[in-house]
Amino acid sequence: MKNLYLDNSPIAYYIDDTADNDWLVFVHAAFADYRMFEKQIDYFAGKYNLLAIDILGHGNSLRARKGDKMDKMSDWIARIFQKHNISAAHLVGVSLGSVLIQDFANQYENKVLSLACFGGYDVNNFDFTRQKANSKGQIKMILKALISVKWFAESNKKISAYTSDAQTAFYNMNIRFKKSSFKYMSGINKLVNKYPKKKQRSYKLLVGCGEHDIPAEIEIVNEWSEYENCDKVIFKCAGHCVNMDVPQEFNITLEHFLQTCRK
Repeated sequence: MKNLYLDNSPIAYYIDDTADNDWLVFVHAAFADYRMFEKQIDYFAGKYNLLAIDILGHGNSLRARKGDKMDKMSDWIARIFQKHNISAAHLVGVSLGSVLIQDFANQYENKVLSLACFGGYDVNNFDFTRQKANSKGQIKMILKALISVKWFAESNKKISAYTSDAQTAFYNMNIRFKKSSFKYMSGINKLVNKYPKKKQRSYKLLVGCGEHDIPAEIEIVNEWSEYENCDKVIFKCAGHCVNMDVPQEFNITLEHFLQTCRK
């Protein structure tokens, strides 16, 4: 994939535009980078045109300027679409990535062919009391990171992945995360409950998580799929970052979903 940078932004992204098909966009989880989708990029190469993005403050998206915040991600993605003549795409997000692709869909619905959200929640219908239940654990994790990113990454890999291979891969991405990038994470809440709850989408939605994710996440996915009547998948032998834990099952499931989106 070609490594490119979006002009007048801090955003690094990676493109393979050699397929004669739709575009497939990947947006990664917090503390990782686009490499968490390596197994998906290998699988879908040649089948779809591919775009993978490093979120602000992650991977190679580090050239931030004053005023650059997480709520600009949707506009930056839209500018990448414009630069490469991408009229619309299928978007796949894991954890934080699922939040960002939903915000993009809220603002640029006509550019969305489908949405696949894993390890996330409905940004238009989020109960903040659930976040409070995890706040103590989150504070402890942040304190670890401020003391030592390696200590933080060692603990975070067990939360983020279930299999040993996925944990190792996540750790190797997490240790690259800069302490200075924590300031961008605070802007995520500004994307939540910003728009009215979706009554009907113009595109198909898939939501999912791993059976070993936290119980609250499984509950969220089950509730979300019920009130939206959308596609749902709970992956066996997987934790939070399902695409890393069970890449083969993930790829097959995603490919089947994409095929059902064809008009």
